[in-house]
Amino acid sequence: MQEFKTWEEMSDLEQAQCQYWDMYKDAYGVRPRGIDTSTWTLEDFHTEFVELGAVINREEANRKESEHTAAHEFEMRIQSILACGAKDREMALRWIHEAEGSNGDDEFLCYLVGLPYQYFRKVA
Repeated sequence: MQEFKTWEEMSDLEQAQCQYWDMYKDAYGVRPRGIDTSTWTLEDFHTEFVELGAVINREEANRKESEHTAAHEFEMRIQSILACGAKDREMALRWIHEAEGSNGDDEFLCYLVGLPYQYFRKVA
């Protein structure tokens, strides 16, 4: 039976392989299939880390911009529904939940319409 090594038990190259695996997922949303890193040096990994870091930063900026746009569009949708007869924001939200098929699940609604998670969380 093969036991897993702890982080401290791994060599620098093994740690770099793990870091590459995680950064690739952060950058592209999937694990790197079909990429053989067994012959890579620490310098090879460092070069990839720089490139992956740039992709991660760009994707994070794109995500924030998309969420900002989605929040604006969502708030405009709320205003439109209020203008169409919803008596308050809560009723408008119920109507949106029904229209989106989110069954009243705020986090699922966030996912469906591109809002940041916990958008509806009330600050105490």
